[in-house]
Amino acid sequence: MAELQEAADRAAKGSRDPEIMRLACESMDRQREEIRRKHGILDIGVPAIRELRDHENVTLGHS
Repeated sequence: MAELQEAADRAAKGSRDPEIMRLACESMDRQREEIRRKHGILDIGVPAIRELRDHENVTLGHS
């Protein structure tokens, strides 16, 4: 959690350290690959957006 706070502080100050950014990218790539290995490809974005959109249209009385 401390790393997240440090990253947020740097972003708020507009500070961009290329080495820290490279390490963060490597970490995110490892995490993404681990999730893909454990759970496969998670295609949830489009179905979630459609569900929200369709629910909104029904609620507002649109067809």
